[in-house]
Amino acid sequence: MEIAVESERPAETGFPPVQIQMLGPLRVRQHGVAVSLPASRKVRALLAYLALAPRPVLRSHLCELLWEVPNDPRGELRWCLSRIRRLVDSGERQRLKTSGDTIWLDLADGFVDALEIAHALEEGVTALSPERQRSIAMLFEGDFLDGLDLHRCPAFSAWLIAQRRRFRACHTALLEHLAKSTAGEETFGYLDKWRELAPFDQNVHATILAALARQGRIREGEEHVATTARLFEAEGLDSRPIRNAWRSAVTATVVGFEGRAAVTEVAQVTQVAAAIPQHGSIAVMPFVDLSTEAHARGGAADALAHDVITRLAKLRSLFVIAQGTVFALHERHIGAEEAGRTLNVDYVVGGSVSTRNGRLTVTVELAETRSARIVWADTFHHKLDDAFLVLEEVGNRIVASIASEIEILERNRAILKPPSSLDAWEAYHCGLWHMYRYRREDNERARHFFQTALRLDPTFSRAYAGLSFTHFQDAFQNWEKRGPEIDKAYDAAAQGLMVDDRDPAVHWAMGRALWLRGRPEESVGELEQSIDLSPNFALGHYNLSFVRSISGDPQAAIASSDLSRQLSPFDPMLFGMLATRAMALVRLGRFEEAAGWAVKAAARPNAFPHIHAIAACCLALADSLDQARSQAAVIRKIAPSYSLAEFLMTFPFDPEGEALFREGARRIGMA
Repeated sequence: MEIAVESERPAETGFPPVQIQMLGPLRVRQHGVAVSLPASRKVRALLAYLALAPRPVLRSHLCELLWEVPNDPRGELRWCLSRIRRLVDSGERQRLKTSGDTIWLDLADGFVDALEIAHALEEGVTALSPERQRSIAMLFEGDFLDGLDLHRCPAFSAWLIAQRRRFRACHTALLEHLAKSTAGEETFGYLDKWRELAPFDQNVHATILAALARQGRIREGEEHVATTARLFEAEGLDSRPIRNAWRSAVTATVVGFEGRAAVTEVAQVTQVAAAIPQHGSIAVMPFVDLSTEAHARGGAADALAHDVITRLAKLRSLFVIAQGTVFALHERHIGAEEAGRTLNVDYVVGGSVSTRNGRLTVTVELAETRSARIVWADTFHHKLDDAFLVLEEVGNRIVASIASEIEILERNRAILKPPSSLDAWEAYHCGLWHMYRYRREDNERARHFFQTALRLDPTFSRAYAGLSFTHFQDAFQNWEKRGPEIDKAYDAAAQGLMVDDRDPAVHWAMGRALWLRGRPEESVGELEQSIDLSPNFALGHYNLSFVRSISGDPQAAIASSDLSRQLSPFDPMLFGMLATRAMALVRLGRFEEAAGWAVKAAARPNAFPHIHAIAACCLALADSLDQARSQAAVIRKIAPSYSLAEFLMTFPFDPEGEALFREGARRIGMA
């Protein structure tokens, strides 16, 4: 079939040689002139898939994607590729390329609207200037590949649905930020588009109502509330947040006209609202099962989503939307990003599960709801020897990764805010930011923020765990007198247990405090309780490794250390996880291995003198004396008065363990 040019006018200058538009119906232009597309839907689908593919694609994969049971899939693929060449190739440049069994599109000199949007939003909407936000928003002329649906091609349909949800979320986030950064009727233009895309997003209605109230359009506001409330109630959603948003908007407007009395009333309301604990919130949507017809429910995908929801809830650090709610939204074909906005949560998790040829593949993404930024994504591959054990292991890794990523995001966000504006949740994360720097002055700042969090919310158990940690550090690092700090670490952990004895973090804090008090058996009991409550709690596994490496159970210490690192491979306490493994290997007489792990620990940026001392002793026992002396020199530089006595007071080994480390220290003159 020949390709006809829709217009006979000459090509305009200044246009890329090939432009592909995917936001809206698929369109292709050559030098700015539109060309008609082949009637075959599979040609169009293949063009779109190749244009977005980040790397060359195998022919076999394309055959599976677009042809379920064809007589000659490779023949049909060749025919489709020949049509695509006429769309993208030119006499001077071949853009559709093949090498062996792989195919890719080289569009370096072209323009693809979907790629432009994806690249622009890699760091999130807030990273763009308002002008750039406007230019990107203009690229959205409709839904992704609007009207291009293939029946009996489940793999392509799953890809298409995922891309539509992804770009719809990007468009929504852009419109939200534009609506909040503009004024007048321009604002309402963005708000109307935002509302069309996300009709159940509480924030868009609150923004509309605030804008109407500011302009004195009270009747329009009342009508909007009534209409929206009926819409929410028809879908079984709570309409009270909409009514509350209207009352707040009107009250804020009254403040502007009625003066100090109204200001006082609103300030009182604000104080009450600030006193309500504000915690990070997350929704885990059911995973899409790519292995079943019509994505039937009840298989491995649902089991994994249920497990992730349950395990996140056990962490007690996040508000987790219940399974019944997210599954109900999923049954209405509401995607992860839209569900996150409907539920007004900070983060949303989505993904897919596929079981083929005895292997399980799980893809998972964590996104910030308001910015549409994917903050973490991963793919897990496992042999399906035992489905239940594999799902448990994958679930543990997903939950630990999500918890770690959110903690990092919240820490980095909170530390940029003025201290006087922090709520309890933000103050807690400021405390974590300072706590993990392992310096005396930062430890004091961390304690201040944890105390602030507890003043704002006395029921915040995690803040008690953090406060206990700061006192532990003062004792462990010998920054303050050990006795009083050990008692304070214990007292803070005990208060945390009184507030919430189901929080694994406070059992972890109590386990560390008991170890300081010289009660290792009770310490192990509390640490085991922390991981019984949350099996993916990496710090619980790490501290079990720590206690066991000192008390003389090296095999168990190694297993716990390995699991902690598997669950949290970029943990701020990674140096400790590595060092405890090194100490356990010393107990087994495997000195060269111990030295290797200890050197890795000492190389971490937040390692402190105790870690360098472990490395020096391990290297000396492995007869790497020059390296051992280098580690000793690092200790003398950062802590001139450090001694073996201080080391052994901090690590109270049994007689056998103490003899080994004394020998290592003796070989380099540290004894």
